[in-house]
Amino acid sequence: MERPPIAEYGFLSDCRSAALVSRDGSVDWWCPERFDSPSVFGRILDPDAGHWVLRPAGERNGRRTERAYVGDTLVLRTVHQTDSGSVAVTEALASEPGARGHDLGSASPAVLLRTVEGLSGRVRMSTDFAPRPEYGLLTPHLHCQPNRVVAAAGPVSLTLRAGVPLTCERGRVHAEFDVSAGQVVGFDLAYAPSFGGPPAAELDPVAAIAETVQAWQVLQDSHRYDGRYPDLVRRSSVILQGLTYRPSGAVVAAATTSLPEQLGGDRNYDYRFGWLRDFSYTLHALWVAACTEDTSRHFAWAVRSAGRLGPEPAPIMYGVGGERDLSEHVLDYLGGYGDSRPVRAGNDAWRQRQMDVPGEVLEAAYLLRDRLGQFDEELRETLVDLADQTVDIWHRPDAGMWEVRDEERHYTSSKVGCWVALDRAVRLAPWLGDRADPRRWAAARDEIHRTVLEQSWNERVGAFTVAFESDELNASVLMMPLVDFLPADDPRMWATIKAIERELATDGVVRRSATEPAGFVWCSFWLVSCLVLAGDIQRATDLFERTNTKANDLGIFAEQYDLVTGEQLGNTPQALSHIGQILSAARLTDPTLRF
Repeated sequence: MERPPIAEYGFLSDCRSAALVSRDGSVDWWCPERFDSPSVFGRILDPDAGHWVLRPAGERNGRRTERAYVGDTLVLRTVHQTDSGSVAVTEALASEPGARGHDLGSASPAVLLRTVEGLSGRVRMSTDFAPRPEYGLLTPHLHCQPNRVVAAAGPVSLTLRAGVPLTCERGRVHAEFDVSAGQVVGFDLAYAPSFGGPPAAELDPVAAIAETVQAWQVLQDSHRYDGRYPDLVRRSSVILQGLTYRPSGAVVAAATTSLPEQLGGDRNYDYRFGWLRDFSYTLHALWVAACTEDTSRHFAWAVRSAGRLGPEPAPIMYGVGGERDLSEHVLDYLGGYGDSRPVRAGNDAWRQRQMDVPGEVLEAAYLLRDRLGQFDEELRETLVDLADQTVDIWHRPDAGMWEVRDEERHYTSSKVGCWVALDRAVRLAPWLGDRADPRRWAAARDEIHRTVLEQSWNERVGAFTVAFESDELNASVLMMPLVDFLPADDPRMWATIKAIERELATDGVVRRSATEPAGFVWCSFWLVSCLVLAGDIQRATDLFERTNTKANDLGIFAEQYDLVTGEQLGNTPQALSHIGQILSAARLTDPTLRF
């Protein structure tokens, strides 16, 4: 099977799970129970790991395809123009009936909806349904009726209902049918657990898609962003909402696992979990996009997931339900996207020490303190524990924000994150109760600042470098002006910004380091913001607009961008990429904005 580029995939979400559908009409990824559950369609990772195709029959030669989301939603409409006519395929993960605003996803029915509408002429359509639960390990039993099939295997039961007759073979279902102008054919695919759960929901596909459009649109209409690039900001805010696990308030880093940072390489990780760093930046972005209604729920997830903190460094990530142990295992029977192995489920980064994380949480709490209202006891305890912990451990090495799986180092970005933790804790002291110790926190904060200026600046390189006593230039140090550690126009900081732009930026994309072959989208938007803060608005605008050309036709960014082939790389949609777009658009709107 020809491998579709990552950019060919559209993103569907019900704020509980996610599906990816290719431009050619194949659902190649769906984990129906929740974001990090095993897939039932996994062809993006192996040709035999399951799919559901719905498209015009026959060869693609001569067929023209255009697609777009319906308004400010994650309902996707794809128009296929063929020699005999045209059809529109509309697809969505269903909202619960009656859901409006931030209720979306609270009680998702776990139903994938697809309709085919005839627009002109008469088009022969084809569907091929081959679910493979447990990441492709299982081939289901099929219980067939003319317009209904139950596919059951292991813990999964899928019920496919169709407006056309279906034909069953061993482990797969197919059909061909004609659609004329004005005719609509619907399909709904409902997930249910095989044992002990509620039965599969039954929805009318046409009505349910209309309901889902309305649910998303009402959610987005409650947000008012008035800055530059409003269409881009609204689309990215919708994607961030789609990456939110509504039952808990967690935000996953991406909807997928093991899409590679380099084709054929082994840096293929599972991003379907909630990183506290991403949580913090997501709250920043949603604040900018005027989407702050769920602030308390997001914080409740982070605080409740952490529990009481001890002397050891704070955990960096959790499962969407607050799980702590996210141990990684290899799905060695899957070939991987573009033969990139291993394919992983789980992520052993949960074991790492990353000392910038307390700063991310305290920064978010400081930014959104008015939205949070009276800090409850759990939140006060957590924030004080994070500040006290930072005083005790900031001098230790760690794995850094890029989660390097080798020797720990004294990363500049980690030390700056420790400074942020204590600076924001001092400012938050009036909200933190009797245990707050702003004098102790301020003393450690000032010591960290002096230490970073002394040990991260490399006179020979003419820049702040990735770690103490290092010669390596790294985009992570761009965070320094973004968190007010140093002004962007400070001579050393400005020299660093120019060095990164000169050495690591190519055609609107910034690599994290000189040894990496692909650009990292989030870092590109960091550079935009740094240029804004330095006062070079025109250069920042030009870079912002070049970076935006790396999104796909639906406005979706993956994690990285191949500077040679022009392909997107890494897991998708990547929350940090969209966060960077929102925050840099806001800074281009108002360079004095601080967050």
